Amino acid sequence: MIPLRDNIPSSRTPIITVGLIVINVLVYLNQLTLPPRAAVRFVYLYGLIPFEITEGQLLIQHPVPLYGTILTSMFVHGGLFHLAGNMLYLWIFGDNVEDRLGRFRFLLFYLLSGLAAAAAQILSDPHSQIPMVGASGAISGVLGAYLLLYPHARVVTLVFFGWFVRVIEIRALIVLGFWIVVQLASGLLTWGAQVGGVAWFAHVGGFVAGLVMVIPLRRRAEGPDWAGRLS
Repeated sequence: MIPLRDNIPSSRTPIITVGLIVINVLVYLNQLTLPPRAAVRFVYLYGLIPFEITEGQLLIQHPVPLYGTILTSMFVHGGLFHLAGNMLYLWIFGDNVEDRLGRFRFLLFYLLSGLAAAAAQILSDPHSQIPMVGASGAISGVLGAYLLLYPHARVVTLVFFGWFVRVIEIRALIVLGFWIVVQLASGLLTWGAQVGGVAWFAHVGGFVAGLVMVIPLRRRAEGPDWAGRLS
């Protein structure tokens, strides 16, 4: 399933969401200017390497403090589809969560979700020497928050049935519930495999962090949102 849009309008311009997308795109455009070997080195320089965090030994001299790679890794992507998929999810679901939290709290929430995602991935594979990059851990937190705030929102979704493709409206509870089940199952099935690929437990950790943090960070002036119950 690929979400295309939801039915919950934003009450104001999602400046932080747009800003995060712009930064991610600009960083990726910079990556494209690099020769192949330099592009790989860029990922190692700014990616998060679990082994370095757990062992305190550097595999490469980073241009930022070691723990700073937790932040920089959130803005580096491994390819166009990696970037496009992450930004699509952030664009669809980020604006509404930003609405409910407020701009400053949303930015804090986003970064903390990324931190939780990094911690989950490190715990799942503490000796991995493969760099972890991408915004998906932080965005997973946004998805967890959206699920809690707008479970009955309608999400226009591209659904594949073998060779057939349909565009249908599905409740956010189903779309995001299916998504997190896939992440958890994939993580458990590939746990311990020392190969590059998707940081499944980063997604799970970010999602859980989003569920936990969104209610305390939500603006107190606003009550429960029932707009998502539209049929």
